[in-house]
Amino acid sequence: MTRLVLGLAHLTALELSPSALVTAAARAGFTAVGLRFVPATAGGPAYPTRVGTEAHRALKQILIAEGVRVSDIEFIQLTPGIDVQAFAGMFEAAADLGATSVIASGDDHDHARLTAHFAELCDLALAFRLRVDIEFMRWRAIGALPQALAIVRQAGKSNGAILVDALHLTRSGGKAGDLISIRDEWLRAAQICDAGADTPSTEAAIIAEAREGRLPPGEGSLPLGDLLEALPADAFLSVEMPMPALETRARITAAFDATRRLLDRHSRGTRRPGERRENSPTGHQT
Repeated sequence: MTRLVLGLAHLTALELSPSALVTAAARAGFTAVGLRFVPATAGGPAYPTRVGTEAHRALKQILIAEGVRVSDIEFIQLTPGIDVQAFAGMFEAAADLGATSVIASGDDHDHARLTAHFAELCDLALAFRLRVDIEFMRWRAIGALPQALAIVRQAGKSNGAILVDALHLTRSGGKAGDLISIRDEWLRAAQICDAGADTPSTEAAIIAEAREGRLPPGEGSLPLGDLLEALPADAFLSVEMPMPALETRARITAAFDATRRLLDRHSRGTRRPGERRENSPTGHQT
């Protein structure tokens, strides 16, 4: 039987160290993991590692032993005062682990400055053969797909792209159809989960839902089938499903099994890689 290519985002089980996450992910059937090296919030959990340390060497060995790869590293907040070059060590570790991308958020309301910092981050990442995916979240400065698209387009970097999270897309008022006109090169990865039909009424409740109130894919009301069909066929898919009500390993297993059932019911990417799309960096079709 062909092994399902599917990643597990660290937020699904952020209580686990990278090594423990790799082992648990492999047991459940995942082929890749995303790792959180930098906190997404002040004082939040994270597991930084550096090339040359014993922890880094041990993590590489576990990845090899379990047959799991690192898909992405997170989480860089593009704040007004960010020192982009300070992330060189993180990028070196990410590249050494075989990661494909790093994930960033837009946390600066000065559009020009944010775009410049994103472009600088892409330049630094390119030296390590990494892509930078900007993830939009309703409560951050870059809170919706059009804003993220504008940053990527205006930065004009070959390794700049957008990470689409199914929950964030829906809660920010977006639809799967909004992805259709975006060029494939800018949609390289997506995270899925499920959630209830109603958008929480306050920003605090929206944040709480995103961080601890998600559901297994296919067990809620998000239009995940439409999302899967709207993505490029070769976009990498991972599951981000923080759900503390479930025990850690049961949660990871539920995330994999539910996603496998969802993928059995829906086609992934009805558009082909390289298909003609709008929104090229120059504003012309590609």
